[in-house]
Amino acid sequence: MAIALKLSEKLVEDAKPYAAAEQRSVPKQIEYWARIGKAVLDNPDLPLRLIQDAQLSREEVKSGMAVPYQFG
Repeated sequence: MAIALKLSEKLVEDAKPYAAAEQRSVPKQIEYWARIGKAVLDNPDLPLRLIQDAQLSREEVKSGMAVPYQFG
């Protein structure tokens, strides 16, 4: 469900270069920042890179890109 929000012009402008670099729309970039920020607040003892990698792994599993690890 999409909801219209009022965001500061500065936040939108700050998001533009990051969105372009990551091939995201500006709204998707701000949504990404919000998800990362929430994850960081929920897991203050984990490094940011670990949180980002965990989110990437979750999306890889959803898209069928993950393969089970073969031991031995």
